[in-house]
Amino acid sequence: MSDTGVVVRGRGSLSARYEMATAYVAVGVTVLSWASAFVAIRHLAGHVESGPLVLGRVAVCAVILGVVLAVHRVRTPRQRRPALLPRGRQWAPMAVIGVGWFFLYHLALNQGVHYLDAGTAAMLVNTGPILIVVFAGLFLGEGFDRYLVGGVAVAFAGVLLITASSGGGIDFDWVGVVLCLCAALVYALSAVAQKPLLRSVSALQVTTWAAVIGAVASLPFLPALIEQARPLPATSLWLVGYLGAIPTALGFLTWAYALKRIDAGRMGAFSYLVPPAAIAISWLALSEVPAVLAMVGGALCLAGVAVTRRRHARA
Repeated sequence: MSDTGVVVRGRGSLSARYEMATAYVAVGVTVLSWASAFVAIRHLAGHVESGPLVLGRVAVCAVILGVVLAVHRVRTPRQRRPALLPRGRQWAPMAVIGVGWFFLYHLALNQGVHYLDAGTAAMLVNTGPILIVVFAGLFLGEGFDRYLVGGVAVAFAGVLLITASSGGGIDFDWVGVVLCLCAALVYALSAVAQKPLLRSVSALQVTTWAAVIGAVASLPFLPALIEQARPLPATSLWLVGYLGAIPTALGFLTWAYALKRIDAGRMGAFSYLVPPAAIAISWLALSEVPAVLAMVGGALCLAGVAVTRRRHARA
């Protein structure tokens, strides 16, 4: 009997380790896909306005994930088939994620860049993970672990160095400041609202319906999207599709998958890996050699995220 008990515990431990390993793989996919979005958006700048671009990428995301969700339900045995639509109280957090993260976040960020230099906008938006730590500690009972708080502070310092390396000064046009801080706030609230929702709804369902809600909220930009899409070359149209398929559909899906298994505060800290990843992708794809200060900042981001993992790894 005791031998059997040891085997069962070993299997359970192995299964838990495998699940956590897949969660961290999902984190890596999210980071790389979100980082790649900066390259695509940079190429589209000046060709598609922020509102129509939000509608284009979110609509592509909703269509792709809608097809995936439909196929998944058909292939699932009828007795275990999940509900197609969210139920009752699930709609409220779903609306926060859809309208907030998929629509308002991207719209506020894109508009904020029109009033601020890119470095200042990035600095303000990257207060989002700090807000996630605060909200998760207050509303999700995750507490304020010293390694998590310290690691986030180190990672944010890395973001400040990357911002300084871009050559952008601190340009406090208050319209842009408010827009970027609103983007950070919406990002944090959406992440915290998503965590408890994932206890009863799958990552695929959450991401699909949030994308649908975000696309519906973006519909007022449909005439502008049609008008601006007509003269676009095929490369730019493919990039809009790429933004919808990879950074939005795949990136948000893997984020939700990982968030279901990792504390919201630590997931927010992982987003500090996006700036150094974006630097690396720009280096490889656009031959943009990063400044020494940017590389130091990227190293600080990596170190900060490593610190947030310290207590969890010891546990």
